[in-house]
Amino acid sequence: METGMESAGSAGSAGLAQSAALKLSEMGERSKQLGSALRDPERQRRVILVIVCVALLLDNMLYMVIVPIIPDYLTDLENAQALRSTHANSSLSRATRENLDIQIGVLFASKAILQLLVNPFTGTFIDRVGYDIPLLIGLLVMFVSTCIFAFAENYWTLFCARSLQGFGSAFADTSGIAMIADKYTEEAERSRALGIALAFISFGSLVAPPFGGILYEFAGKRVPFMVLASVCLADSVLVLTVIKPFSDRTRENMPVGTPIHRLMIDPYIAVVAGALTVCNIPLAFLEPTISRWMESTMNASEWEMGLVWLPAFLPHVLGVYVTVRLAAKFPDLQWFYGALGMVIIGASSCTVPACRSFGQLMVPLCGICFGIALVDTALLPTLAFLVDVRHVSVYGSVYAIADISYCVAYALGPVVAGQIVHHLGFVQLNLGMGLVNVLYAPALLMLRSVCQMRPSRSESDALLEDAPAGLYHTIRLEERRRARKGLCVTATNALPVDENGLFARSKSCSEESSGPEFT
Repeated sequence: METGMESAGSAGSAGLAQSAALKLSEMGERSKQLGSALRDPERQRRVILVIVCVALLLDNMLYMVIVPIIPDYLTDLENAQALRSTHANSSLSRATRENLDIQIGVLFASKAILQLLVNPFTGTFIDRVGYDIPLLIGLLVMFVSTCIFAFAENYWTLFCARSLQGFGSAFADTSGIAMIADKYTEEAERSRALGIALAFISFGSLVAPPFGGILYEFAGKRVPFMVLASVCLADSVLVLTVIKPFSDRTRENMPVGTPIHRLMIDPYIAVVAGALTVCNIPLAFLEPTISRWMESTMNASEWEMGLVWLPAFLPHVLGVYVTVRLAAKFPDLQWFYGALGMVIIGASSCTVPACRSFGQLMVPLCGICFGIALVDTALLPTLAFLVDVRHVSVYGSVYAIADISYCVAYALGPVVAGQIVHHLGFVQLNLGMGLVNVLYAPALLMLRSVCQMRPSRSESDALLEDAPAGLYHTIRLEERRRARKGLCVTATNALPVDENGLFARSKSCSEESSGPEFT
């Protein structure tokens, strides 16, 4: 009987071992299928687009989530300090309030200021090492800064966390946008992918204030930052597992990009950068000033001041969608879409002071966001195209210039806008911003000639005939060069192609080796 029980037990153990082996083999097959799916270029591009969009969403949520939290939190800190002081009086309270306004303005601007200072160096760094490692660095720095925000207990800790976030954003934003431009080489696909990224940027900026305000009210200061830190860490893990920045050695073949100072003096790039700065000035200047104006002119409640920007998300997405569709049908009119957007921004900005109710105010704010969507969606792909036709197709520095353009507006907004309102008035601020946008719009006429530079050859012709231009092109060219040196196993590794990308005729490897060598 004991022998029978031992045999039954051994048989059961063997069955368990066999089932475990089957499960392990199934898991291995699934991981192989997932790995093969991620090796597919099209699927890999989509996964990379998702990773970059989440990074941009996080950055803009971290930028705007403090809007409803920090003023109230700093006020509580000041009140607690005043209660501990035995010499508090009304004049001290008034001075404290003025000092608090200055502190809030400096805190809000510190991210954009540091990002503005770091961007010229990050652009060069990205051009040298590729796009994946800087993206990972940016996400990890943003994770650390968000955790510091969650546990900060005084103003200077908050200031350090905000500045550190700007350092991380300089890496994450620039490398993410540049990675999209590098992966999507066709103009229509590039416009669509950048449009999706802009939609995530808009969603993060507009949904963050109510998200932060609700969680701050019901769960405390730390919860919104810990939620965003968790998502940031998860996105970093995706970068490590999907993009694998430290195992991909193809970045060693990256050509040397055009220095950022040479790109800055390119007249076409300078016009685009100026348009990106000017079109974002109304949004950057209204965010720190519109709440007080709403309180004084229409007796707006706290929830109205917090939700006034939220409906503008839909016009922004609509503007992105319309511009992408128009760019696909009429790609030579990108400059016109940008100019039209600046005119809409100018007209909408001028009508803001005429609003006398919450419902009326939503209309011009929606117009401003719609116009910004037109400008950004039309001009961000234009920057990549200008680099393709006038410089080396490495996109780190040119999108660092774009990030600098945004940072100029958002660094000046919290510091300068309040002073303009104090000395000139809210009406004059909006009229000035609207006039600047309308007057700058004709400058985009200069980009009409850029459309004539559009190359008529296909990507395959460029790969076979031209020197490498960008990380994507260089990798493809290196693969073809290795195939020519004896590694080709088919007759289609380095064949001449026609204008549609089809192979013109069959040729053996020996015939290929007698052809002209790549330069």
